[in-house]
Parts: sequence; C-alpha cells; structure tokens
Amino acid sequence: MVRQRINRDSGSVVLVAKRSNYVILALFVAAVYGSWFVYEQQYLNLPTPLGAQHVGKRGFSEHEAIQHVIALTQFGPHPVGSPALNHALQYVLQAAENIKETAHWEVDVELDLFHAKSGANHMVGGLFKGKTLVYSDLNHIILRISPKYAPEATENAILVSSHIDTVFSAEGAGDCSSCVAVMLELARGVSQWAHGFKNAVIFLFNTGEEEGLNGAHSFITQHPWSDTLTMAIDLEAMGVGGKSGIFQAGPQPWAIENFALAAQYPSGQIVAQDLFKSGAVKSATDFQVYQELAGLSGLDFAYADNTAVYHTKNDKLKLLKPGSLQHLGENMLAFLLKAGTSTNLPKGKGTNSSGKSGQDTAIYFDILGTYMVVFRQYFASLLYNTVIVQALLIWTTSVIMGGRSAMVSLALSSLSLVLMWMCAIGFSVFVAFVLPLVSSSPIPYVSSPWLVVGLFGAPAVLGAFIGQHLGYLILLKYLTKTFSRRNANLPLVVQEDLAKLDAERWLFKAGLLQWLVLLIVGNFYKIGSSYLALAWLASPAFAYGLLEATLSPARLPKPLKTVTLLIGSSVPCLLSSGIIIHSVSTLIGSSVRLERSPGSNPEWLGNVIVAMFIAAIACLTLVYLLSYIHISGAKVPLIITTCLLFGISLTVIQLGVVPPFTEDTARAVNVVHVVDMAGANGKKQEPASYISLFSTTPGNLVKEVEQIGEGFTCGTVKPLDFVTFSVKYGCWSDKNANIGWHETDIPLIHVENDINGDNRVTHVSIDTKLSTRWTLGINTDEVEDFQLKDGPEELVPIGDKSNADSWHIIQFSGGNKAPRKFSLTLFWANNQTHKKDSNTKQPLLKLRTDVDRITSPTETVLGKLPQWCSLFGKSTSPLTLAFLTSLPVDF
Repeated sequence: MVRQRINRDSGSVVLVAKRSNYVILALFVAAVYGSWFVYEQQYLNLPTPLGAQHVGKRGFSEHEAIQHVIALTQFGPHPVGSPALNHALQYVLQAAENIKETAHWEVDVELDLFHAKSGANHMVGGLFKGKTLVYSDLNHIILRISPKYAPEATENAILVSSHIDTVFSAEGAGDCSSCVAVMLELARGVSQWAHGFKNAVIFLFNTGEEEGLNGAHSFITQHPWSDTLTMAIDLEAMGVGGKSGIFQAGPQPWAIENFALAAQYPSGQIVAQDLFKSGAVKSATDFQVYQELAGLSGLDFAYADNTAVYHTKNDKLKLLKPGSLQHLGENMLAFLLKAGTSTNLPKGKGTNSSGKSGQDTAIYFDILGTYMVVFRQYFASLLYNTVIVQALLIWTTSVIMGGRSAMVSLALSSLSLVLMWMCAIGFSVFVAFVLPLVSSSPIPYVSSPWLVVGLFGAPAVLGAFIGQHLGYLILLKYLTKTFSRRNANLPLVVQEDLAKLDAERWLFKAGLLQWLVLLIVGNFYKIGSSYLALAWLASPAFAYGLLEATLSPARLPKPLKTVTLLIGSSVPCLLSSGIIIHSVSTLIGSSVRLERSPGSNPEWLGNVIVAMFIAAIACLTLVYLLSYIHISGAKVPLIITTCLLFGISLTVIQLGVVPPFTEDTARAVNVVHVVDMAGANGKKQEPASYISLFSTTPGNLVKEVEQIGEGFTCGTVKPLDFVTFSVKYGCWSDKNANIGWHETDIPLIHVENDINGDNRVTHVSIDTKLSTRWTLGINTDEVEDFQLKDGPEELVPIGDKSNADSWHIIQFSGGNKAPRKFSLTLFWANNQTHKKDSNTKQPLLKLRTDVDRITSPTETVLGKLPQWCSLFGKSTSPLTLAFLTSLPVDF
C-alpha cells in the first residue's frame, strides 16, 4: 500500500511506502514454504521402488537390492578381522557367482577373490598427515564385466567401488551395505548389457576402508586390473538412505558432464565438494586413493540423510527410506550404460592431465533433483568476470553521478551490512553460550533439529534486522539533511518521507554490494560455489534495474515494489534453499561426533558453529527482504514474533519437553576396558586396569554415570592418551577391572640393541600378542627416520616421514592371519647420541593395541548404558579392550 503527498507549490506527487503487516508476513511465509518446497523436491522426493517383474533382467530393482542389505545387516557389525566379515564376504561372493552364471551369453564375467599382501599407505593429504597406515590379510571380491568378443575392452575399465566392512559399533545398513547392495544389483544389470560395451566395468567390493582406506590402496597397488582403469566411481555413506548425491567430481569433467546427461534423477552439489575439500568435514573416502594414488578422475557419491546415526548402533535398515536404492541404482545404471559404450573415455591419469590451472574443472549443481547444470571453470571465470566488470562500472557511474551524497550513502549502507552481521552473529552466539547453562546437554536440539529455528534462527533474524535498522537510522539522518538542502522547496514532512524511501533503496543496493564482494572473492580463489553469489547478485540486480532504477539522480525516489523482491529472489531461492536446509541438517547431525579428542574443546563450541552458520545464512539471504520492513508497520510484529519463537524454543529445552537424544538419535560414547602399562614420561609401571567411558559428543557424562552406577568418577584429572587422540575429559571405574584379561595379553616393546656413535640407531622388537589392530606413536623430536619390518618383509621403508604435533603414527589393521611380531629400527635425530634427560615429558614410543573382546565388567557397563547412548566407532577409536604401553626416551 502507498499513500500520496502532494506538494501544493509544485504540484509534484511523492509516493510514500506504507506496507501492510500482512504483506511482510506473506513475504516471510512465501520464503519459508517456498524454501521447504525446494528442499522437499531436491532431497526428499524419491522414486518408487521397483520389483524384478517391472524392470526385467536389464533394469535396476530396489526390491532385489534390499534383500542384499537385509542379508548383510543380519551379520551384525563386521569390522576387519571379525568372523562376521568372513560371512559377509562369503555372501557377496555367492551373489557375484550368481551374477556370473546368469550373465548374457555374449558377456564375459570374471570373478576374483583377491587376497592382498601386507602393504603401507603413505598418503599425506587431509587426515593422513603424520600417519602411515599399514595393513595385512585383507580380502576383496572383484568382478570384471566385459564383452566376450571384444577383448580390447578390458584395457579400458571403469571402476565402481565400495566397502563391505563396517566399524565395530554398527551393522552398517547405510555405511555401506546399501552401497554394496546397489553394486550387486548394478552388476547383475550390466551383465545383461555389456555385450555392446566398448569398455569393461570393474566392481570392487573391498574391505579395510573403515581402517583408513586400506582396501582401495591394496587394490590400486597390488591388483593387475588396476592398471587398466580410466575412471573411478566410489559409493559411500555418511548416514542412512535418502538421495545419494555427488559430493566430489573430477578433476577431469567427463564423468560429471555425462552423468548429468544420462541420470534420470541427478543429485549433486559442488557446495558439498567445496566444504569437503576445505577440511571442514573431517573425513576421507576411497575416492581420495583413486585420485591421489592412481591419478584417476571420476565421481564420489554419498548417502547423507540421518547423519547423526553415522557409525552408531542406529545405522539400521529401518531408517533406509524406500526409493533410496532405486534412486542411486537407476542413475548409476544409466551412467554406466553411457560410459560403457563410449569411445572417448578420459585417457591416462586424470589428475595429471587436467591442465590449464584447473580451468577444465567442472562446476555442477542440480535443480530440484530433476536437472543438473554443469559448466567448466573457464566459462565460469568468463561469466563472473563479465558480471563483476559490469557491476563495478554501474556502481562507479552511479556514485560519480550522485556525487558526494552517493559516496556517503554507499558508505553508510555498507555500515548497515556490518552492523547487521555483528548483531546477527552476536545475538545467536550469545544463545550458544547460554544453552549449556540452561539445558541438560550443550546441544539439546540433536534429536529435534527444528528447534534451531527458534534457538538460533529467530535471534539471528532479530539481530540482522536490528543491525540493519541501526544502519538505516544513521543513513536516514544523513539523507534527511541531504534532501533538506536539495529540495528545500518541499515541505519538511515530504523531505523526511523522501529520505526514508531513498534509505530503503540504499539498503537494498547494499545487499547487491554484499554479494558482489563475495562473487569477487569466490572468483579470485576459483571457488565452485561462487555460482550462488552470481545468482544472488544478478537476479535481484536485474529485477531492480528493470523495475526500480532511475537514470537521473535528480528524480525523486519511489517505494520499492514487492514484485521486485519476488522476481529478484525466486531464482536464488530455487538454487540455494535446498542446499541451505540440507547443510544445516547435516551440521546438526555431525555435532554428535564433534569432539575428536573428548574434553579438548569448550562445551559451547558446537553451538557457536551452528549459531554462526545460521546467522550467516540469515544475513546473506534476508538482506533484501529486511530492507522492506523499515518503513512498514511490521517492525514491532517482527520483534515480537522472533522473541516469542525463541522463548517457546528455550522453554521447551528448559522443561525437557524434547530430550536432547533418543534411542534412534543417540549420543556417541565409547566404553573401553583399559589395561595401562604406560606411566608418566613413558616409564613402565605395574598394570593399571580400569573401565574408561568417554564421549565424542559435547557435554559432561554426569547423567549417564548416574544411571550406570558401577563406581564411575568423571573429570579432567585423569587424561588418557590413546596414541591417536587424547581423552581430556572422561569417566573411569576400577570395579572388577582386574578380570577379563591376563598379563600375557599385554604387548611388549623390547630394545634389542642400541648402537651409539655419530649416527645413533636403535633396534626395537614389538609383540602385539592378541592384537591385529594397533597404533604406534613415534616421537619425531627424537627420531629422524625409522623402518618397520615383519620378519624379512619391509612394511615401512626408510624415507621422509611427515609428522603431526611431533608424532608420526603407524596405524595397523589386518585379518586373523596378520602378523603380530615386528622389528622397528629407529634412526635418531641430530646425528648424535641423545642426552638422556629424566625430565623428558614425552616417551620415545607409545603403543595401543586393541582386542575385539567384551570383558565381564565392560559387558556390565554396556548393559546399563542409557538407551540414548550408542557406541561410536572410527578408524582411530579403540575397541572394547585396549592395552597401553610405552618406551621412555631414557630406556
């Protein structure tokens, strides 16, 4: 709505905005419902599961694939070295043999049960810095499908890979029995099509992925078929079900470009790739091996729904949504049919030939899960540079034509942006600090993610509005003086109204400036997600230029049209709403495993991360909408609504109406029977045995210990070094802890000889006794290099070793036949005899060995563990029985 003021002297008409509260309310409602619609279509809308009778021999059937998931999950957790993994391998082997028997008569299906030799993974990127991952006695199942009468096809193979093994704490319906099931059904379908292929397809069902990508490494370094690979497709999961989307692609663009053409339900976002490669996501997949070690290009898929259950007991079949397997299977089958018949697959090693300083890198994103946009970096740079230059020219021209007034207005509107960000972040972060004080958990919203809308979203919106309004008032004061000088013939009330209108327009244009800056930064650093900045800049700028812009600064300002906001925001919301909601959901789910070293971070850290992320979203996406409120009647209703929403959410938390964790969304904990021989400074001591309880989820364990009983004491006075990480806050109990183990189970570190001289060399023998899963830390302040052997076989050769925090970690895992006795040769630093110092704080070596055994006291604790808790497993976490020992520097 508008009202008119008529200047009786000049007869000019001034339109003054007087928007109804209902208009602003309608805009917010449209934004919320529109965003949810986009998210629902992009991430929740799954295809109908199909049966074998619908798809025939050559199609993909979820009904058939789900039978594989059921069978694999019935084995329970099946980590490396467990009998359950052998059963899972036998099941997959039998399924592969059935595929071979039923394949098309013109298709050759080769089946290999591959036993990998001992090996060492020396990758240095990401999580592998300062580590050497050693493996032994791993078994993989490999299928190669090719046309029988075109043997040359086997020289160019497409790899499809996933892992059979799970962590010790999960049956692995999502990670990654669902992936294995999809691969088996894909292999069955491909075996009916491959007689027309020009390339072979290799399906790798590996083991050892959960222990550090060892399965993929052993295949690439040891299997002869790895030399024929031209492309790698990895199937992964960081949750259970939903749409399996692409979160890594490249470096060559062929795979993602052809997937976009072939897939019926394409799903993938380069935003996820940017986040993953930035290190914000502390994880790794087999795709890293295929890229870094084999030099291959390809695609990396992942299921990402229900991320809170990742690697816990709740990674169950019941959370696998109908249509999840059908979605990935149909997409992959269509892509493999296209790639299999192609004559122009990428040749050679993709990472070495991408060239042009990354200009061929693909930028990709899907629209509503039905269409995928892919373009290359060189086109993106050309497009972004064009838009940036045009925007800068327009801004420069506008400021020059507007003179000093325009320059000051631009500066003050930029100040409104700064105030908006400060207040939005300040309000939401304040709540993040308060939450641990008023709730039973520092992250009380994990089981009910919608609570963050009120807890962080409402304060962020309120803060953004207040900050922008403060900037608006400062800008208004300046513009009022400007109009009083420039339009002295107009009545004072008209001058004030004109200043309000102009201030509103400057706030809208400040939003354009904000996104222009982000586009410039993103373009400079070649960030793939910069297309979002382009959308949020170009679309509103086009709408503003079409409906609002004036060619002369002498013309009086008019109120912003509602249709300008609707047109300008429609495309950006379409491209980003789903990503934003999905990212927030994933971030909340990931907070259950935030503490990589329990007790090392303040309790409020997880809240601050979520709060700042939501505040940033509010400032970036609502900057245009908020500019419409300042001269409307919606200011007070907005403040009241956000305060009420926050108050209701906080009350729900305080009263415990919604629990922080539930049986289906559990807190991640570890219960470990520890036998500790590592004393202070690495000095040997009598075995100290106790049950350790700690959590990777922020917050204390008081409530859990009260329910468990068993004499637990909690605090920070007994830090525990598990070699790969430290537990600075945890709980411990020595009740009955002396049973369930024997002194003969304790690993031994023995110095065989110590040769002093210009170059000091020490030979050490290590006996891990029962354990085929262990972690050894080598103090690189003392040791310059080392060599690890299994008898005559060299596992880790002499050579440059990276380190992290003055330690190099050897992480070993293997099957039941893996070796248990090793020889370690240490080459001391500085080429001189080390001076023994009794005050040395760190040992020379520290060792943790794991045994997959549940002792009687551990079983008692697990039986009393609250239903809202679940064991959590990862490659670096100990099993339920762990032995700690060390070797001091002054041995």
